[in-house]
Amino acid sequence: MRLAYETCDVFTDRRFGGNPLAVVRDAAGLDTAVMQAVAREFNLSETVFVEAADEPTATARIRIFTTAMELPFAGHPNVGAAVLVARYLGIQGDRLRLDQAAGRVEATLGRDETGHVVAATITAPKPFTLGQALDPAAMAACAGLPGGVGDPVIASCGTPFAVAEVADEATLAAAEPDVAAFRRHLPPGLAIGLHLFCRQGEAEGVVRLRSRMFAPLGGMAEDPATGSANVALGGLLLHRGGGDRLVLSIEQGMEMGRPSQLDVTAWREAGAIRVSVGGGVVAVSRGWLYL
Repeated sequence: MRLAYETCDVFTDRRFGGNPLAVVRDAAGLDTAVMQAVAREFNLSETVFVEAADEPTATARIRIFTTAMELPFAGHPNVGAAVLVARYLGIQGDRLRLDQAAGRVEATLGRDETGHVVAATITAPKPFTLGQALDPAAMAACAGLPGGVGDPVIASCGTPFAVAEVADEATLAAAEPDVAAFRRHLPPGLAIGLHLFCRQGEAEGVVRLRSRMFAPLGGMAEDPATGSANVALGGLLLHRGGGDRLVLSIEQGMEMGRPSQLDVTAWREAGAIRVSVGGGVVAVSRGWLYL
């Protein structure tokens, strides 16, 4: 069997920034074990497998794998897959729909002056949910930080993360995942990983943040750009701050040398909080996968 694949960098406008992603086409013939093995072979934070849609209203169905597990939803795989699927299917409109384990994700496509698809914004498939409060000292131990971190909780818009605030960029830069502490305090059954953030200011109604996400038990010591964690963060901040709408500009991946830019919007809708995330996508490579 020979399957086409492409790789791209997501949440960036330049090659070798952002978060790398592999997208394997026409993957319906692969079973779960083979998909997991292929994801390990690519050795990226996530690999997407594209299948034909089950429903006529969907564009495609996707499955998302880290090197260690399958995810029900993740942000950068949806943003990257939306752009690449739109390109190879020749989508002419500005929207497409990707079904996955967590539900349907609708993507709004962004094009350059020539009409080429170069970006996408997706809405998380699930409303924001607030989980249990966590021990600040335990979460600080997971991040290798002395003392504690601010108000850690489980937050989710389809994929659960532990989310906590730190005082400043220096503290954020000093964080280093402690695998033993993760095993004690933050097993994968509780959360995919630990998402830390600090505030950088606000201008013209946009709140600027910097974040880092560690998931050593999920196959990612650190992730350069985590859409699912940042939508959970957006939902959490709107929940805590009140109001009807919150717009965030989030930097991630700086400490890894993979600068990423995520644009997050959270809003209240029908008694719930919904969150979107978007950014640019740059093609890197394409080839054949032999199975």
